[in-house]
Amino acid sequence: MKDLTPNKADLDPIEIASVDEIRALQLDRLKWSVRHAYDNVPMYKARFDEAGVSPDDLQTLADLAKFPFTYKNDLRDNYPFGLFAVPRSQIIRLHASSGTTGKPTVVGYTQNDIDNWADLVARSLRASGLRRGDMVHNAYGYGLFTGGLGAHYGIERLGCTVVPMSGGQTEKQVGLITDFKPDGIMVTPSYMLNILEGFHKAGLDPRQSSLNVGIFGAEPWTDAMRREVEEAFDMHAVDIYGLSEIMGPGVANECVETKDGPVIWEDHFLPEIIDPATGEVLPDGELGELVFTTLTKEGLPMIRYRTRDLTRLLPGTARTMRRMEKITGRSDDMIILRGVNVFPTQVEEQVMATGGIAPHFQIELYTSGRMDAMRVYVEADPDAADELSKTAAARMLTKRIKDMVGVSTEIVVGDPGEVERSQGKAKRVVDNRERG
Repeated sequence: MKDLTPNKADLDPIEIASVDEIRALQLDRLKWSVRHAYDNVPMYKARFDEAGVSPDDLQTLADLAKFPFTYKNDLRDNYPFGLFAVPRSQIIRLHASSGTTGKPTVVGYTQNDIDNWADLVARSLRASGLRRGDMVHNAYGYGLFTGGLGAHYGIERLGCTVVPMSGGQTEKQVGLITDFKPDGIMVTPSYMLNILEGFHKAGLDPRQSSLNVGIFGAEPWTDAMRREVEEAFDMHAVDIYGLSEIMGPGVANECVETKDGPVIWEDHFLPEIIDPATGEVLPDGELGELVFTTLTKEGLPMIRYRTRDLTRLLPGTARTMRRMEKITGRSDDMIILRGVNVFPTQVEEQVMATGGIAPHFQIELYTSGRMDAMRVYVEADPDAADELSKTAAARMLTKRIKDMVGVSTEIVVGDPGEVERSQGKAKRVVDNRERG
């Protein structure tokens, strides 16, 4: 793979500033953000007053723990614009979730918010190894989802050429990558597997493509998938992290020279790790739920927003700012099966490590008698699609999941192409359990 390590001279000075400088900047910006939320968002004023805290109580970064959390339901309860901290006329863009589980969560951006977002995505792309003048194939979905436009503005801000492909039309994706010869691609990791499959169907060697780096986000993915994609394309695969409530893609990003977890851009976002059950703040290095407070957001400030993502905070390496371990799962994605906690990423890791099957899977939860049970649908590798090979793969994957995850599961190995493909974020779990 090509060496894509950025030159230190090209970095924003704050990326390699001292820890003391970063903490001082964070405190200054945190005081502004908490005051901005309290003075301009009725929900925050009411909630702070109820908790007996005010912005004046914020004298150190540790004082943030005195303030109440913000939850995803707060956005739904204040739908559509109740959490905006500026007049609606100052909001120049809206994004929203799909709303498949209720009212959509709506987020809004001022011009300054959009500028900061573009800067941070550009910083993320540079950390990934891209440079001014490179071409980037953007396969994140455009529209109300923050991925497409968030990536788009950052690509242009870095001075790169953007190919605004969006998701779907895999055959066309492969054709454009082959013809335009982009240096990088931004896409969900599960859809990158579809693109890989598209290369093979077209009779093309993905290792001969122009791609030097893939920037993958919007869903948890494992180091096993990283190795799969890097080997298949002879390119770097790095993790970009974000969520619409906090900004969108570009809240954190791995550095291509280390690939040791996304660096949180702490000049704009203050992270905490808490015990998901008690809300207690945990020290760096402890596994827990990630909480973010925005430091510069004007349109939609978020104070102690509970992301539900499970990770830990780690010291800086390639940059001074702290890293987060790759997301292992979400507290609300966790499957509790007969008392055992299971995350889809754990199953993915075993699928990737089992020979004879392709890297596509879906989990079904169902009721067997009085017990919950789990079935994993996978598909045979095209070179091992005979019944004997499928039986051996099923037996091996059953053992691996039992040994490594701790639950017994039924494995169904189908023919190539049988597992449902995603056009963006993969739907990993289908819950068909009976509800009494």
